[in-house]
Amino acid sequence: MWIIFAFGSALFAGITSILAKQGIQKTDSTIATAIRTIVVLIFSWLMVLVVGSISQILLISMRTVVFLILSGFATGASWLCYFKALQIGDINKVVPIDKSSTVLTILLSFIFLHEEISRYSVAGIILIAVGTFLMIEKNNMHNLSKKEGQGWFFYAAGSAVFASLTSILGKIGISNVESNLGTAIRTSVVLIMSWVMVFVTGKQRELRGISRREILFICLSGLATGSSWLCYYKALQDGLASVVVPIDKLSILITIAFSYIVFHEKLSTRSAVGLISVVTGTFVMLIPLLIG
Repeated sequence: MWIIFAFGSALFAGITSILAKQGIQKTDSTIATAIRTIVVLIFSWLMVLVVGSISQILLISMRTVVFLILSGFATGASWLCYFKALQIGDINKVVPIDKSSTVLTILLSFIFLHEEISRYSVAGIILIAVGTFLMIEKNNMHNLSKKEGQGWFFYAAGSAVFASLTSILGKIGISNVESNLGTAIRTSVVLIMSWVMVFVTGKQRELRGISRREILFICLSGLATGSSWLCYYKALQDGLASVVVPIDKLSILITIAFSYIVFHEKLSTRSAVGLISVVTGTFVMLIPLLIG
């Protein structure tokens, strides 16, 4: 079942990026992150009530709470970076960088969670790394030397690093707690962090100027994120982080497909080859499960 939940996470994560991009056409990405986190938080706690795990909150150990909080901070940082990158860059450029967190997560899983890295994992890592490189167009690499070209890349890279930390800290944090409850607790941390960022940067005055259309898409992206998280952390709780994370990153297929349909962003031949490499690398990692 955890494999099914992992694919469910990928589906909703792919939808999230498109909805979020629609919601931050004119709305500041930090404000959008704070608003959508409210939706995710409500959704998460409703699921806690539905599954009846609220009574377990007093049984959570201090160690688990600490790791859930750290995971929440890492998630908040990843979100702020990701949606800023998404606002100033094309989806087809930002998403591959963000999804490269797969490689770092697998390495961290080996170091901290002692999960085995098989020859299939090594082959998958190489394919994903090569594919990610190919999906970064040459002209974009040249632009990194220019001030206007640096923003989206470094925000996307920051998103990938924090996303990797989120997966490891989240895996440790939900080892002894019901996954829905763990998700709700860490989302509470993200909410506090995102709104603190809004007020620290003085952007709260921009709240009144947000259009209803963008609020709708921001909220819908929050619902998609909530669904993705619930699937993701259920899969992470029951399965291997080194397998769950690559499956979750297949959301890149959904995101790029919708970016073509909605935003008319086309892939070059180089990027298409890179995408095939990323997807192939992901499925290579699943071979041990398929033949096991």
